[in-house]
Amino acid sequence: MGRWRVLEGVVVADCALDIEGDTLADLFETAARAVVDLMVDPCTVGTDVVRSVSLTAESLDLLLYDWLSELIFLKDSERLVFPRTDVQVQETPCALRARLMGGPLEAATTLRADAKAVTFHMFTLEPRDGRWHARVVIDI
Repeated sequence: MGRWRVLEGVVVADCALDIEGDTLADLFETAARAVVDLMVDPCTVGTDVVRSVSLTAESLDLLLYDWLSELIFLKDSERLVFPRTDVQVQETPCALRARLMGGPLEAATTLRADAKAVTFHMFTLEPRDGRWHARVVIDI
């Protein structure tokens, strides 16, 4: 299972995340958990809403960027957050298929930071030491 951590002191008004996963799918799922955890306490969100997402991009890093941007878009446009994801990633051509499980932002939802966008500042995605690693900065 992947891990993520907030990088303190890297950016002032944003949130920098280091993310790693055993596989690309694990990294994408871990990145989704990290962004959701940044926005809300996932324990205060139901999992009764199920969505499917399909994305394509010209490269894996752009696919990760689009994936996280889609999660923020769903929070802003439909007031939905998805603490659980099941992601499949294809490297060539770059494509993603995901099943999202979550729920609406409600009065009982514990809000944290209002993520506005994924940025390209310090953005990386690379294989290293047999795992996948990413650095993502979220504008909050």
